[in-house]
Amino acid sequence: MTKCPAILDKRGAEVMDVKEQVIQIIAEQAMLDVSDVAMESTPEELGIDSLGLVESIFAIEEQFDISVPFNANDPSESDFDISSVAKIVEGIEKLIAEQKS
Repeated sequence: MTKCPAILDKRGAEVMDVKEQVIQIIAEQAMLDVSDVAMESTPEELGIDSLGLVESIFAIEEQFDISVPFNANDPSESDFDISSVAKIVEGIEKLIAEQKS
């Protein structure tokens, strides 16, 4: 199993990794404890509706300073896979890597 890339603060100190941060954001949106958010969970299973999903995406964009290619009007037409927490984390890691290169 590969470790998720870590996020560094301005001093270069490691903060929570991408997976932990995404789970934290999703848990807050779903009003759940982070321990209740499984990687295989779907947003629907966690009780996140379409508005909550948009708010989660906005929070993720702000947290990681990235732009997520997500179509809120038609999520099925988006290039960003939101089918599970794992897919969201994978997509965020890819966007961060692309931004760094």
